[in-house]
Amino acid sequence: MPYSMEFVKPAEIETQSFAIIEAELRRRNVSCPANQMPILQRVIHTSADFDYIQNLTFSENAVEKALDALRNGADIITDTNMALSGINKKSLHALGGEAHCFMSDPDVAAEAKRRGITRAMVSMEKAARLSSDNLIFAIGNAPTALIQLEQLIREHQLAPKLIIGVPVGFVNVVEAKELILQSGVPCIVARGNKGGSNIAAAICNALLYQLYRA
Repeated sequence: MPYSMEFVKPAEIETQSFAIIEAELRRRNVSCPANQMPILQRVIHTSADFDYIQNLTFSENAVEKALDALRNGADIITDTNMALSGINKKSLHALGGEAHCFMSDPDVAAEAKRRGITRAMVSMEKAARLSSDNLIFAIGNAPTALIQLEQLIREHQLAPKLIIGVPVGFVNVVEAKELILQSGVPCIVARGNKGGSNIAAAICNALLYQLYRA
């Protein structure tokens, strides 16, 4: 039996999708703070996965602190060019911030090879040397990036305004996320194995859109 489909104008697709998500969240009696709900909704919109109702974890006042950082021109550091490309740079630039990914930088690749560690780890070290201390990290792929961030924080070389910890996978992923949750730094973490660069970008955009949507 053929499916029956309605024509939806391109501009209405996102609006209709969010209406469906909102209705499902109401059906499940899901509630959370008002500034967290747009983040949960956008993550579900990006993934079509309602498991994030249970998985997405916010440290105390994480959203408030992230929004304050963005208002003051925070830069966003990602661990993949995919996440970088997914962030709404117009909105970020309007707030005075820039987005960075150092993974493809020749110096990062050379240093990682010399030391026998991942480029993600070296990328976090490079980010720690930026002149700005108003930094948000959006990690969607590499648990080693989270591990290195935790070490840099512990050694007082870095004090992120927010860590978005949503790498996807099976090796050290769960453990790395728990490290960040225990670090004392404001964070938004997808507990368990799920996540991805698209989820990291979605969380960034959900934060940005609470302030400015270009």
